Amino acid sequence: MTKKLSATVRLCLSASEDFSAAFGPGTAQLLRGIEKNHSLNQASKEMGMAYSKAWKALKKTEQQLGFELIVRCGAKGSMLTEKGKAMLALYDTTLKAVQEAAKDVLEKENI
Repeated sequence: MTKKLSATVRLCLSASEDFSAAFGPGTAQLLRGIEKNHSLNQASKEMGMAYSKAWKALKKTEQQLGFELIVRCGAKGSMLTEKGKAMLALYDTTLKAVQEAAKDVLEKENI
């Protein structure tokens, strides 16, 4: 009996050919945490990441994309910008489409 193949897809979105600061699964997870907790510090802690590393990674990604993903609200924490929300939604939609496409290809192949 042949085992059914499956695929794991890792998606990175980038505004240039340099993917060193791409919007990928880590950035998406961080933004979801900020959306949930209204705090970059809390989101980074939940990921087991130092706050300074999370801040630098976000700033680098924002610089590469050309727009802010989050805005700091002083004592109220942080929140996603409209473009940050849109980028997260775009990432999720694209990832789902790529995963479905990979699944379709594997189902059509009979190896």
